[in-house]
Amino acid sequence: MTRVALVTGASRGVGKGIALTLGDAGWTVYVTGRGPATGDAPPAATAAEITARGGRGHALTCDHRDDAAIEKVFAQIADDQEGRLDLLVNNVWAGPRGFGGFDTPFWERPLDDWDSLIGLGLRAHYVASVSAARLMVPRRTGLIVNISSFGTRSRLHSVLYGISKAGLDKMAADMAAELREHDVHAVSLWPGIVRTETILASGLTHIAGFPVADAETPEFIGSVVASLTDDPELAERSGHTFVTAELARDYDLTDLDGRRPPSHRSAFGGGPLF
Repeated sequence: MTRVALVTGASRGVGKGIALTLGDAGWTVYVTGRGPATGDAPPAATAAEITARGGRGHALTCDHRDDAAIEKVFAQIADDQEGRLDLLVNNVWAGPRGFGGFDTPFWERPLDDWDSLIGLGLRAHYVASVSAARLMVPRRTGLIVNISSFGTRSRLHSVLYGISKAGLDKMAADMAAELREHDVHAVSLWPGIVRTETILASGLTHIAGFPVADAETPEFIGSVVASLTDDPELAERSGHTFVTAELARDYDLTDLDGRRPPSHRSAFGGGPLF
């Protein structure tokens, strides 16, 4: 039977790249976005491309700030797929209201930055993981992947950004401990700089000191996620945080142009991950 995935926030960027790569492997992939799920809207376009690439794409509208809306997504998947969900990729993210960059110190930023960076960037992933586990545990199979960041290791962008990403890593570790006896797994991933549509359109050549030319494509991250689902050592990896570039070396993966993107571990202090 075709495996089933949900990738949140997959209208563009990292989420879209992961969803399309799963489509290449023949998965049934549900994608969420705040916009319409029909016509030429971004979620619908992602779903259509998944199908064109050999998978089965389904777009669902979801405001991930709304717990009930998240639960509705999982109810739809359960109805469609007879309770089956093999993979959840927690990826959805949005900048704070009035976001114009990360240069302003935290004491000069509005307090409601919390609502976006923690409410959406952390709480929404927890809510989705709860719903996913309720489908995965009875079937004794499944993987939850959190898309985190080097912002866990070192200050990156803002105080609240770091809090949210550190929370995702701890969440994966503790969820994995409780899921282990049910043969369900959880990991957290740190991509490097990613060549998203927004970054390419910006004309930037460097981000945080790193060349955009060396950056990962969203599909590269997708290939790492797809390989994780087939990893015979997944149970041993569960609960850990990984740098995508380093996992790609383990799996002998290259990016679309044949390059091996670099790990930024040493630039962010080296040492072990969570």
